[in-house]
Amino acid sequence: MQQYSGFGLLKHSLSHHENWQRVWRNPTPKKKYDVIIVGGGGHGLATAYYLAKEHNITNVAVIEKGYLGGGNTARNTTIVRSNYLWDEAAHLYEHAMKLWEGLSQDLNYNVMFSQRGCLNLGHTLQDMRDIERRVNANRLNGIDGEVLDAKQVNEIVPILDCSDNARYPVMGASWQPRAGVARHDAVAWGFARGADMRGVDLIQQTEVTDFIIEDGTVVGVKTDRYGDIKADRVGCVVAGHSSVMAAKAGFELPLESHPLQALVSEPIKPILDTVVMSNHVHGYASQSDKGDLVIGAGIDSYTGYGQRGSYPTIEHTVQAIVEMFPIFSRVRMNRQWGGIVDTCPDACPIISKTPVKNLFFNCGWGTGGFKATPGSGNVFAASLAKGEMHEIAEPFSMFRFHNGALIDEHGAAGVAH
Repeated sequence: MQQYSGFGLLKHSLSHHENWQRVWRNPTPKKKYDVIIVGGGGHGLATAYYLAKEHNITNVAVIEKGYLGGGNTARNTTIVRSNYLWDEAAHLYEHAMKLWEGLSQDLNYNVMFSQRGCLNLGHTLQDMRDIERRVNANRLNGIDGEVLDAKQVNEIVPILDCSDNARYPVMGASWQPRAGVARHDAVAWGFARGADMRGVDLIQQTEVTDFIIEDGTVVGVKTDRYGDIKADRVGCVVAGHSSVMAAKAGFELPLESHPLQALVSEPIKPILDTVVMSNHVHGYASQSDKGDLVIGAGIDSYTGYGQRGSYPTIEHTVQAIVEMFPIFSRVRMNRQWGGIVDTCPDACPIISKTPVKNLFFNCGWGTGGFKATPGSGNVFAASLAKGEMHEIAEPFSMFRFHNGALIDEHGAAGVAH
């Protein structure tokens, strides 16, 4: 990083940004790349970063129709955890967790990863049976987890209503101490800067309108701004629009795209220092470093690509939060937003080769994409570099929906987080 003396810092503080070093370049694309990544969100930028850093493949372009990190990366609630039930998903998210734990140092950029822990509440006997099963499965996979009773939960979060008078009394919870939150914008910016420093071209405000396919092999993409750009391999990481892009390549994906809403409150003094989630009541909350309560629940039931809000979903979400935290009943909501998530039938992602040779897709993350960002990028980069799927990615092939090898994570992904 560029170093400044005291006088240098003073000079730049008075320059109104004119002399500030750009965080990344704004290059004109080349005619051909080794790899093109379609989609400049967190997963796409992480893929480019790890291609350059770990595989020395720097002739790479990331093509983004908007601005970097402006899609779902900027429209989520930043929760990071790895306590998934099935081995395949647990290995993927724990791989991501281990990368999160050193990510700020690796990128030399503070992504504000705060391991404040995550509680998944249980309100029924069946909830508690499921929690015990999942925690035991986590431990067998080397993932931290504990089963807590209601008293232990209340000791961690005294403002949570754990009384017998609650409509859905808290019977206990799973507790992952290493879980937490991170700053979503910083994650995108850190990966973008790291990729750019290693020679990756980040092409913004450029939409990929089609794939160039010859004899069943992808050889490049068509763009609205720069025309045709050739590539030996193409990776598509476009979140909610993945099925649209797959259709352009001539195949279907078993995806549904839904709006996912969230909201934040006015800033209040620090009062909630962990993440609290409830599948049963169907809501979750954490508190940001600015003091906002970050709140979410489930996806809208209808399919669509609108990023607008719908009052019934927000009303349901707020009801759930007030049920769990009566103390928040008079806190005013500040703003709401919506993202577009693509969901798979088994609540797990697709990281896969496709029927088109040298075209790879990374999609279907549903409500769990942010937490996987470094892990997803890392295994997808390895797959693109070698032309064969990374061992962690192999179970997430799109072809599992043909052979029946599904990974049903609805229990661990039953509420949007």
